[in-house]
Amino acid sequence: MEPFCPFLLAGVSLPLARALKGNETTTAESNWTTTTSGPGDPGTAQPLLAWLLLPLLLLLSLLLAAYFFRFRKQRKAVVSANDKKMPNGILEEQDPTEQQRVMLLSRSPSGPKKYFPIPVGHLEEEIRVRSADDCKHFREEFNSLPSGHIQGTFEMANKEENREKNRYPNILPNDHSRVILSQVDGVPCSDYINASYIDGYKEKNKFIAAQGPKQETVNDFWRMIWEQKSATIVMLTNLKERKEEKCCQYWPDQGCWTYGNIRVCVEDCVVLVDYTIRKFCIQPQLPDGCKAPRLVSQLHFTSWPDFGVPFTPIGMLKFLKKVKALNPTHAGPIVVHCRSAGVGRTGTFMVIDAMMDMMQAEQKVDVFDYVSQIRNQRPQMVQTDVQYTFIYQALLEHYLYGDTELDVSSLEKHLQALHGTASHFDKIGLEEEFRKLTNVRIMKENMRTGNLPANMKKARVIQIIPYDFNRVILSMKRGQEYTDYINASFIDGYRQKDYFIATQGPLAHTVEDFWRMVWEWRSCTIVMLTEVQEREQDKCYQYWPTEGSVTHGDITIEIKSDTLSEAISVRDFLVTFNQPLARQEEQVRVVRQFHFHGWPEIGIPAEGKGMIDLIAAVQKQQQQTGNHPITVHCSAGAGRTGTFIALSNILERVKAEGLLDVFQAVKSLRLQRPHMVQTLEQYEFCYKVVQDFIDIFSDYANFK
Repeated sequence: MEPFCPFLLAGVSLPLARALKGNETTTAESNWTTTTSGPGDPGTAQPLLAWLLLPLLLLLSLLLAAYFFRFRKQRKAVVSANDKKMPNGILEEQDPTEQQRVMLLSRSPSGPKKYFPIPVGHLEEEIRVRSADDCKHFREEFNSLPSGHIQGTFEMANKEENREKNRYPNILPNDHSRVILSQVDGVPCSDYINASYIDGYKEKNKFIAAQGPKQETVNDFWRMIWEQKSATIVMLTNLKERKEEKCCQYWPDQGCWTYGNIRVCVEDCVVLVDYTIRKFCIQPQLPDGCKAPRLVSQLHFTSWPDFGVPFTPIGMLKFLKKVKALNPTHAGPIVVHCRSAGVGRTGTFMVIDAMMDMMQAEQKVDVFDYVSQIRNQRPQMVQTDVQYTFIYQALLEHYLYGDTELDVSSLEKHLQALHGTASHFDKIGLEEEFRKLTNVRIMKENMRTGNLPANMKKARVIQIIPYDFNRVILSMKRGQEYTDYINASFIDGYRQKDYFIATQGPLAHTVEDFWRMVWEWRSCTIVMLTEVQEREQDKCYQYWPTEGSVTHGDITIEIKSDTLSEAISVRDFLVTFNQPLARQEEQVRVVRQFHFHGWPEIGIPAEGKGMIDLIAAVQKQQQQTGNHPITVHCSAGAGRTGTFIALSNILERVKAEGLLDVFQAVKSLRLQRPHMVQTLEQYEFCYKVVQDFIDIFSDYANFK
């Protein structure tokens, strides 16, 4: 209706203008006046009628104009808030000042809707309904939340002395729930820090939500940790994102540093693919001596992208479980902070934690009510509708798949349950576990590049092509379209992102691309898990020379050695790039290929030792060559390739933590490349190899 508004007003005013001119018209115009007037004298009746109608019509016009102006303004505000999308469809996290303007938009006249708790059995269906029409109902639910600004006061946060301690003037702690520090030397405002107590599920002040420390508030931050007896810090941001500082580094990289009167010493640091665990010993330096030191763990989640939310909640759920495991029972509140304001990611983390507890205790979740409650403690907790949707996705992931993590000591018992013959249910345990994996949706809409006609010719199996978000990109050849594509995917390792490249065995017309990939991504290790031919079928083009050298495009491959040890051929190639490069760049590189012959043409290897030896040899090679991506291929780049990568990650975790999660390890791979670990037999083989590994090393390993 909005576009027709000017025409509607014009239609009302045109006859009026003509009527008003009735007594000033020419003779020709009086003919129109006579025919359109009623009986009586046209010279007196018509102007009088017009003057009576004029104020009413003008009033109507003003009301219509005001209505459409207000409608247009409100519609524009809603669109700018809800439809600001990144190219991949994930809503960009906005500056908190902009978020406040969005959050304070006027609600509908009927008032906010009420959303009721959801029984866990209905969770999947409720999420499906809310996700329809581009998550329209999730946005409606999120926009019905109270902002939290109406509740309470912010007098202390707004004092002149404290304003520089806040990153944003509109993200402030309520007076009634703020963390109060001890005063320093009797200075009244030295008790202020931008941090708020937040309740967990049935647990008062379980958390402290804080903004990311600024340079001038680091001392206050550590004072808060000590005074609140906190033993765990949860960090949900990287120090810099999109080249902007989001949080000051408030800890030393090594050794000790004193912040104010708190001495912080680094005890340990473990870097994993999704998060880093740092352990600090902290101790106040007092004039009359030192108090006993305390151990503080910082769990730093590094996999939250620069915008939006993580692609999958798996990493966050693992991280949350680690936080729960490391936080001592009688410690003070868990301090949680994110990149700037301490409300968006911070709130998201806390809601997932509380709702998982509620799910366990009551078999239901009430996200809307809990977010409403914590916004009364700190305004704007959970900052975007995408974060709000992510909470539900994490809860559904937890409900559908549960906790599948095992301690190595319980693996044997778990396998007996999966293979047991006592009942029909036990007999199908492994099949049921694998069936859940096959339900992981293949996101065909994210395979646009691989499905281009020019690139489909480069695939051995058209169903096994890379997703766009993690495909390996080559340099484009000048004037040649589609030359940046290869059927290969970056895959995360246990400690490092993009640690593997999963690819198919090269075809005759993709060998040059294969070597370009190895060169450009500085891969010094190739793992081959198929023979060139199996059952008289071509499985992989022989991309290396048996003797001498061979050239593919700009790259020459010369074989330097070929040795066979049990079921593994180890070949060393001298790889030369035949184009002039910048002086500092090398033009010759040694690449080692591990060719595993222990995989029969049908089925799986007879025992796990060969795979264990292969993984150990590859890891040793990686340590010597700088941990650049390991190129792994079979024929199609999914079945055996996925099994090798899954086992590499699983065994790394077993060695480091004494824990394993075969199900989630494989599920994570399938979200990165379709059909990884392709058959039930391969999935079962993963368990077998882990059991063999434990049996072989149990005498001296520290995990049993």
